[in-house]
Amino acid sequence: MTAHATAPHRPLHLPALAGWLLLTFIFAAIGAYASAQAADFYLLLDRPSWAPPAWLFGPAWTALYLLMAIAAWRVQRVAAPGTARAELTLYVAQLAVNALWTWLFFAWHHGAAAFGDIILLWLLIAATIVAFWRRDRWAGVLLAPYIGWVSFATCLCYAIWQRNPALL
Repeated sequence: MTAHATAPHRPLHLPALAGWLLLTFIFAAIGAYASAQAADFYLLLDRPSWAPPAWLFGPAWTALYLLMAIAAWRVQRVAAPGTARAELTLYVAQLAVNALWTWLFFAWHHGAAAFGDIILLWLLIAATIVAFWRRDRWAGVLLAPYIGWVSFATCLCYAIWQRNPALL
């Protein structure tokens, strides 16, 4: 018999995964509700040449929300019961700030507030990545596309806000 080090088996906790998916997509739905007319409004805006087409946002955010939920589930799964409360609270806080951005930008047309919100969102995502990484490196890695997209979105938000003072 060969002795080798293996990680202890952890149960999958599929109900917990379903819960994180549900919670994450509830916040996504809150944002989506605010962006019901987003495609039309987006087309009215003076956008930089590097702005993506409106159709790209839905698939991109769907993939990002899926990765985010899996990351939260992994953190909960690897932590002893009740010990990841701070990390998961940070995760939920960034979900709320993310949903608020859509309302600020697309529903209420507050460019300055949306830009401030997305800066706060970026900081919360960065803090969440660090916190998740400490618990489970893969959880931190799963959030890398999210902060990449939000970094790009921050630049886009600023550019559009500056180009459209009458609309935002």
